[in-house]
Amino acid sequence: MPSVEPDEIREHRIKTEIIVDAEDKEERALGWYDYLDDTLNFPFFAKWTKKARKTSPTPQTKQVEVLGMAPDDECLKDMFVEVVYPDGKDEDVFTARLSEIEAIDTDSDTLEALADWQYWLARGYKF
Repeated sequence: MPSVEPDEIREHRIKTEIIVDAEDKEERALGWYDYLDDTLNFPFFAKWTKKARKTSPTPQTKQVEVLGMAPDDECLKDMFVEVVYPDGKDEDVFTARLSEIEAIDTDSDTLEALADWQYWLARGYKF
């Protein structure tokens, strides 16, 4: 069962701008990828909260700089971004799930696109 109520404005944007004409999972994933890559204004600072896992039972939150989308072929099942710690070097780039990213002090387009992705997930939608 979805954890958020339907939002007609978001539903309309998703259907008419993001996954418009998508006929299968790959096309829906690429629609999301293109929308996020075009709409998120990189770079931006964010909190990266890694969800609890078997190897690390408590969530870990770190501040990062989000550099851009991960390569499109890595985003066919989930959306990923490339991040670096603020004092990190270029070779210290990590891949993070977009769902684990919370923007810090960024523009409204980026916030809206991130909220669209979180909404998609919270509604239980799949590619």
